[in-house]
Amino acid sequence: MARNITVYDLDLYPDNNKTVTVDQQSVVPVGYAGDEQWVLSFTTNAYSDNTTNTAIQDIYVREMRTGWYKSSGLVDVGDSITIDGSSKTLGINIDNSSGWYYVELTEDTYGPNSLATHIEDLIRVIPDSYLWNSNDDSLAYKNAQVEYNEGKFKIISGNVSEFYTGANRSSVEVTYSGSDTLYYDLGFDLGLGSYGVANTSVRESLVTANCGPSSTAVSIETMTVTSGDPIAITDGSNIEYFIAQGGTTSTSLVIASGTLTNSYTANNAKVQKLRMQDPDQKPVMYHDNVDSIMRWGIMSVTNQIDFSS
Repeated sequence: MARNITVYDLDLYPDNNKTVTVDQQSVVPVGYAGDEQWVLSFTTNAYSDNTTNTAIQDIYVREMRTGWYKSSGLVDVGDSITIDGSSKTLGINIDNSSGWYYVELTEDTYGPNSLATHIEDLIRVIPDSYLWNSNDDSLAYKNAQVEYNEGKFKIISGNVSEFYTGANRSSVEVTYSGSDTLYYDLGFDLGLGSYGVANTSVRESLVTANCGPSSTAVSIETMTVTSGDPIAITDGSNIEYFIAQGGTTSTSLVIASGTLTNSYTANNAKVQKLRMQDPDQKPVMYHDNVDSIMRWGIMSVTNQIDFSS
């Protein structure tokens, strides 16, 4: 059943309310071989420009993948952060834009949450800049969100997509500007993003011969490994770690020093580069429930409405 949501610009035009309609529909998109797909729709009869009566495009949500980038949380920003002339600029690229856009913060002292709000406001007006490339997706910036939680700043794309990687991805990347130190001061230099997580493949291979405390190497099915790679081995009950040294090949992992503590049976154990994790892992989804994606859709339409009349 369709729901009509009344939205306002309470600061500038509190008397000029508009309506956003939220509905669940069954549609047949191009490329689905005539197969119906259930989607969430967000529509409005309001305009983005009341002078030219410019319509706002309907939004149909099939996927909820939203790109993000977060700071490391290893920098203690405390209760207040001073933005000054040497630490006030961040470079932003959202949804594989054609280039980087730089935001310059107002010099002042902020609490972490108010600083997040300030950065969000600056990102959202980037499409109104004279440097804006019209080929880039303006909604990715106009609907972007910035949060501060548990010591980390997180920038979230304003779009949803089917992909975390590739040309049509939803992603956020952050960089520095010249000698400006804000990128480092907020911990983005050691941060992590959905694009990087999605592009990191975990490699694993089956152990093909018995091995144990007397073994100097571990025979495996095949895996690309180089000297110095950290390796984990497990049979589901035991987990150990070792470093591969010179002499390692794609089917034999030479143990750099020491010995294994446990014994492992051929075809009942596996090795994995770095540390044990699901090789099919995906980045944590920002929108992970229906309420969150509903609020995103309403916000996305509302941010385009001209409330002036």
